[in-house]
Amino acid sequence: MTLSDILFLAQTTAPGAPAQPNLFSSIVPFVLMGVIFYFLLIRPQQKRQKEHKTLIASLKTGDKVITSGGIHGIVSNVKERTFYLKIADNVKIEIDKSAIGTVEARGDSAPSTTTSTSTSAS
Repeated sequence: MTLSDILFLAQTTAPGAPAQPNLFSSIVPFVLMGVIFYFLLIRPQQKRQKEHKTLIASLKTGDKVITSGGIHGIVSNVKERTFYLKIADNVKIEIDKSAIGTVEARGDSAPSTTTSTSTSAS
């Protein structure tokens, strides 16, 4: 075997060498996972945030609300960033608008059902 034969054999690749993976086929699973995350996590959260923002914007006096802390009450005064919530007779607290969890009933559209219980002592 001569020196030129050895150099020739050293320059050729082995017949069983694996081929390089395609860059496109390596990226496709990550792109699919990104699309799945968008439709399952990101998009629904953005939709909920938009609905909550419109709920806060439409808040008015007389609405029955539940705060995110679980306080039930009736809106008595709406300010720019806060509102006053009537939680009992002569008890009003000032709460940030972002603390609204849900609106149970609207002040104008909700039928007013006042039930009075009278107890008579014998």
